[in-house]
Amino acid sequence: MESIWHKTVQLPQFPRLDGDVSTDVLVIGGGMTGLLCAYQLKKAGVDCIVVERKRIASGVTGNTTAKLTSQHGLIYSKLAKKGGSEAAKLYLQANEGALSEYRALCAEIPCDFVEQSHTVYSRQGVQNLEEELAVLSRLNFPAELVSALPLPFLTAGGIRFSHQAQFHPLKFLSGIVKDLTIFENTPIQSLSKTEAVTGHGRIHANSVIVCTHFPFLNRHGSYFLKLYQQRSYVLALKNAPIPEGMYLDAKENGLSFRSWGDTLLLGGGGHRTGKSGGGWAELEAFARKHYPDANIVTRWATQDCMSLDGIPYIGQYSASTPNLYVATGFNKWGMTTSMAAAKLLTDQICGKDNPYSALFSPSRSMFHRQLGINAMAAAVNLLTPSRKRCPHLGCALKWNAQEHSWDCPCHGSRFSGDGKLLDNPATGDLPKK
Repeated sequence: MESIWHKTVQLPQFPRLDGDVSTDVLVIGGGMTGLLCAYQLKKAGVDCIVVERKRIASGVTGNTTAKLTSQHGLIYSKLAKKGGSEAAKLYLQANEGALSEYRALCAEIPCDFVEQSHTVYSRQGVQNLEEELAVLSRLNFPAELVSALPLPFLTAGGIRFSHQAQFHPLKFLSGIVKDLTIFENTPIQSLSKTEAVTGHGRIHANSVIVCTHFPFLNRHGSYFLKLYQQRSYVLALKNAPIPEGMYLDAKENGLSFRSWGDTLLLGGGGHRTGKSGGGWAELEAFARKHYPDANIVTRWATQDCMSLDGIPYIGQYSASTPNLYVATGFNKWGMTTSMAAAKLLTDQICGKDNPYSALFSPSRSMFHRQLGINAMAAAVNLLTPSRKRCPHLGCALKWNAQEHSWDCPCHGSRFSGDGKLLDNPATGDLPKK
């Protein structure tokens, strides 16, 4: 169950931190977000260190479908309803800016960067598409409604964004990490205002950025209420028709399509972590029906943090924690949003105004319908009798038969069958009994 990206690239290795060091900025987490933050900070002349609990890109970054696009489902009509056209405009500008930054960097880094269109399609009528297109028209963005799509089933049509892109995320990272100070196999055991303690030393920093996917500090920010996690699945198929462009169902947990050379990446089967869902079985059944001559090269799964309102949390970790920052809740769009986060956080640390600070502020209102759903899920699982409980906040774990793991329905921590930690926010293995 290794992603196509890990199968085709050997990332550089970095030492474990042994001893005490000092730096201007400590970045915790060596995925796309943390490494881009370090890259942008270094470019701005800021001394920076990255620490990673395992190997760089060993988490969500290595399991992405690696689409670079500002089309995140039908997000713009939703944003316009909740926050007005200005919120939708800022979100679009932030992500289009991130895409432009990738385009410039990838021109210098061999990473299979290919400009492609991206289309969100609907199988349930066009009203939702028309509403989205109306908002995009008010924003003067050149999206188009298309009817004929090269997919193996009927659709009502789709909204197409031109000049989007796809790439090989690990080839890209191999190109940007060369001059960064990175320590692998260096988990943070505790964090105070200016000091992080590892198993083999201490790090003194003026500022800290938490890029650990799900934030691990529970006493600030209420992220255990503001976030939940979803799993989704990918099959890499040979001998399947390769559609021109990238595609995504407007319906949550629908199918996703993109190519990598002569390989089709078919995504879908998603569900809330700890709950049941289609998984690989759903994708395999689809492939057997529509691509009978295809063979599966590899398969993998990933996990995404979902925010309350569909907007990531990027900025000061909480109102009471100056010099502590976070980037999380990317809602399945971590590649593009990682770049937007890196640019925003670099500006904030350097004392520069950024037009997107308020939009992405982690301290914005929590009063959304999803808050009640998250709280209820946590309450139910906390009261559920179970021998296996998550060490994060004590929720009952559920057995994931497809992936042979113990999963937490509350906050998304996952453990192998023998109790080894697979996904955070838990920070350690299950206790042995």
